[in-house]
Amino acid sequence: MDTVILISQVIMGLALVLTFVRVVRGPSLPDRVVALELFSTTVVGLVGVYAIQSGVSSFLDAAIVIALMGFLAAIGFARFLERGGPRDD
Repeated sequence: MDTVILISQVIMGLALVLTFVRVVRGPSLPDRVVALELFSTTVVGLVGVYAIQSGVSSFLDAAIVIALMGFLAAIGFARFLERGGPRDD
């Protein structure tokens, strides 16, 4: 089980790095919003795997909060773009 947890943490860490590159490089604001949503989802996955590894269930509460905040941020950005916010298209 320790090997599976380590492999999943490494893969999710690599996904975080690649997602951060997408957030920085763009090419447009909607692409950055999608990358931020993916970033928060990957962080939730990492926290979940760490909760399994450590056996502390309160980390799952933190993962739920992170997921909700990422969801609300994505909705906020989508509403901003829908109302005619600046775009990089």
